[in-house]
Amino acid sequence: MTVTTVTTAGQLPDTMHDVIVVGAGVVGSAIARELARHRLRAAFVDASDDVGNGTSKANTAILHTGFDAVPGSLESRLVRDGQRRLATYAAETGIPVEPLGALLVAWDQEQLAALPALAAKAERNGYHDARLIGADEVRAREPHLGPGALGALDVPGESIICPWTTTLAYATQAVRGGVDLHLNCRVESVTSGASHHELSTNRGLLRTRYLVNAAGLYADELDRELGHTDFIVTPRRGQLIVFDKLARELVRHILLPVPTALGKGVLVAPTVYGNVMLGPTAEDLGDKEATGSTAEGLDFLREKGRRIMPELLDEEITAVYAGLRAATEHDDYRIRAHARQRYIAVGGIRSTGLTASMAIAAHVTDLLADAGLDLGDGRELEPVRMPNLGEAFPRPYQRAALIGADPEYGTLVCHCERVSRGEIHDALASTVPPGSLDGLRRRTRARGGRCQGFYCGAAVRELFEARQ
Repeated sequence: MTVTTVTTAGQLPDTMHDVIVVGAGVVGSAIARELARHRLRAAFVDASDDVGNGTSKANTAILHTGFDAVPGSLESRLVRDGQRRLATYAAETGIPVEPLGALLVAWDQEQLAALPALAAKAERNGYHDARLIGADEVRAREPHLGPGALGALDVPGESIICPWTTTLAYATQAVRGGVDLHLNCRVESVTSGASHHELSTNRGLLRTRYLVNAAGLYADELDRELGHTDFIVTPRRGQLIVFDKLARELVRHILLPVPTALGKGVLVAPTVYGNVMLGPTAEDLGDKEATGSTAEGLDFLREKGRRIMPELLDEEITAVYAGLRAATEHDDYRIRAHARQRYIAVGGIRSTGLTASMAIAAHVTDLLADAGLDLGDGRELEPVRMPNLGEAFPRPYQRAALIGADPEYGTLVCHCERVSRGEIHDALASTVPPGSLDGLRRRTRARGGRCQGFYCGAAVRELFEARQ
């Protein structure tokens, strides 16, 4: 295994990199992992204290088929390719995925009339399993659905996935493969010369021959630093409500609305953690840090949820949260190679970015090669096996052999989510350890349950701080 570094403070290495990726979300981490397959001096950097701590941590966690993408678009191609890649990778690495299928439900005549066109779009996108079903079949398959559903488009290939583990798996494999990760490292300006770029950060200077901009919400700002105006990012807030695990029996599929120009609309979907999620909203904002929930947004979701599944509104709410998507004025990804400048912009990666991430990474690596980067021979990366956070698969507290080998896995710290002391120790000692209690929650689910850390918070904090 290659020895490399994860840094969160202090001076940065004074070396010339072959490639630096700005952004350690799911896309940036996927690109870093792909670069690790080649013997390059590479790094990925992020302003946050953790990987996947921006848009990537607060999405609807669906592994899409791409049935409703714009036919012929780059997004359509990369989502289809990415879905195949990620489904295989998830099985190999232990990322929880549940293939539930989706129903795109029509609630009025206008929506019902739109379904055949959506089925035809799925065909043009290379997805041939979608089919129209009537109201009776919809009711039989989702008996708790609200009254008035007129029909649906059945999309059996849609799945739910753990977005946190996906990003962490990419980053772990990248770091173990020799790519440096620098966190708490905000890029403040970029100067480009004839042979290399110089990135001025809050932690010092970084130099690189090639630069990849996967900065998410801030990708347009970095793009302008490099002299381009290909796109403008408008943060699109999505607020969501997470219901308690007791609601899980109400929902059998991912329940999708007929999409609008602003996005896929408000859905009801199970999560791999055993909860049920309602959302998101789609609010275009001017503030790239406006991740707070609002009374108006939550009222809007309750109104939508009451029509989709009235019984869900009677269930306990575990949490509410909001994420920001990097929407642009274009209806496709904005991945652009500026070969003479040795620069690749990866912008406008919307909610499908999780699904497309591995395909985006392969596409960006090809663009780097086309721009003159000598990749050399590729190599297989050391396999990784991630801790399971999904309820459909055995968790450590259920594995007698594991507990027999180490009783710490049978000692629960967080009782709501059944998180053991052994899992917390593993997360704290991992290749990419958490930089905060929230990061620890994303790695273990500790403090993520019904009580939101009211009972286990002190014990979890004590374990976290003992590591520091």
